[in-house]
Amino acid sequence: MENINADIGVGSLIIFIAMILVAGISASVMIQTMNNLQQQALRTSEETLKDISSGIRVTHVSGYVRNSKITQLAFFVSTTAASEDIDLAYGVLSLSDSSNKVILNYSSLCYSSSASNGLFGTLNSSNLTASHYGIIVIRDADGSCTASTPILNDQDLVVLLVNSTKCFSGIGPGVDVAGDIYPESGVSGSIGFTTPSSFVGTILDLQP
Repeated sequence: MENINADIGVGSLIIFIAMILVAGISASVMIQTMNNLQQQALRTSEETLKDISSGIRVTHVSGYVRNSKITQLAFFVSTTAASEDIDLAYGVLSLSDSSNKVILNYSSLCYSSSASNGLFGTLNSSNLTASHYGIIVIRDADGSCTASTPILNDQDLVVLLVNSTKCFSGIGPGVDVAGDIYPESGVSGSIGFTTPSSFVGTILDLQP
């Protein structure tokens, strides 16, 4: 009788230990799952904050007129307030003249650290294609915007130069132009203007 009771006691103890082990494993799995979910939530929130707080804004647009058509466009670009650094090497410029749409990326072959020969005379516009834009640095206190790594940060101001002749065979009077400059992450800069009904002078202010 005592042996039977002892066997029952040992069996109960084994079952009890097994239950503790199962509970411990389950708790460990739950804790690990919760940690993974927490890390994923943190990464998601960081990415969301980056998308909301970072971005590009278009402060001004100018055009160069030749033979009664706008042959070059200059987009003055800076970061939004409190934005993180933006690498323009990964930026995409989408532009439409209501009839055609082009998508342009940055070309390091078309870069200048200053507007040494004026806004439309510094870069060789013939090097700009229907798929590439150039960069002219207007203001860059920390020297972050270089040809190989054109990084835009607080207080920086650059010009994205587009050859509108190669993109649209030039832009005439009364044309609606729209587009966006998309950074790698963050808010895009909007482009939208209508060219004047007649062109007076060689340089036009198109978007304030």
